[in-house]
Amino acid sequence: MSVFGAEGEVDWSAERYARDAGFVAELARPLVDLLDPRPGERVLDLGCGDGRLSAVLAARGARVVGIDLSPDMVAAARARGLDARRMDAAELDFEAAFDAVFSNAALHWMGARMDAVLAGVYRALVPGGRFVGEMGGFGNIAAILTAILAVLDRRGIDARPHLPWTFPTAEAWRRRLGAHGFRVARVESIPRPTRLEAGMAAWLDLFAADLLALAGPAARAAVRDEIVELLAPALRDGDGYWYADYVRLRFVARRPEEEKA
Repeated sequence: MSVFGAEGEVDWSAERYARDAGFVAELARPLVDLLDPRPGERVLDLGCGDGRLSAVLAARGARVVGIDLSPDMVAAARARGLDARRMDAAELDFEAAFDAVFSNAALHWMGARMDAVLAGVYRALVPGGRFVGEMGGFGNIAAILTAILAVLDRRGIDARPHLPWTFPTAEAWRRRLGAHGFRVARVESIPRPTRLEAGMAAWLDLFAADLLALAGPAARAAVRDEIVELLAPALRDGDGYWYADYVRLRFVARRPEEEKA
């Protein structure tokens, strides 16, 4: 989901995301259960995308506000009848407005501005409100990332300064939440190899588009195909199915009921 600001803004196509990455929302159903939204609760969906999970939260009786930076995603979420707003996650302007903040597969795109994001989430919660989310954790897409860097390096391109993702360890994430005042109840790292029905090339076109673009328009397709070829022995099974080497970081934290003066 496109939820970050000027330092790497990406505008997602809602149609393409639904076609090639629908698994992202489907695999997050246990996260919805962990949030356990109750009827009448006010929930902020941080990086709502096309609103598939926001709609699930709303169906459970929550009053949901979804935010995303992609106009196309926001339009798709509104088409579901949701209160979806185009907003930068690092510039939240809510004050004690929500009982819970929920986020799936979005926070790892916000690394450069994470402190502003977390400060805004804290302000947005009522005292005692909970922050429940899942993001890429340490080791996420390690093979994919290594292949991308290696293929671009062969062309004299150092892609490391352009990486859009941040994948913290569980302990580093616990510390970071604590530094912003949250009381952390749970942080766990979950290895989750994920089958890519659309294939690895489609994954790269969707999620690594900016990195592929570093090679220039003429070489982009060749770079992508070389990455795919390099990854095949590790991430394509004997039946020809592709898998992403995902590691997810799932957490539950709260804004304390009583805060220090």
